[in-house]
Amino acid sequence: MQIIDVNQAKQHFPELIEQTISGDEVVITQEGQPVVRLVAMIKPPRKQRRFGSARGLIKMADDIGEPLEDFKEYT
Repeated sequence: MQIIDVNQAKQHFPELIEQTISGDEVVITQEGQPVVRLVAMIKPPRKQRRFGSARGLIKMADDIGEPLEDFKEYT
């Protein structure tokens, strides 16, 4: 969420619109008080997931198939 003064918002309004379309929320203040909240009426486009994009983020233990030490007496 971005907070911006009304005078700055007037100067940068096209950029603020683009930010809201991208999914951000913009709050416009006047004399330090929030007076307007800009949100998009449309949902931002979903980013397409790419196969393999999480590679290297998950690490499996080498002994994943072995019984846990606490449960050895039950096996």
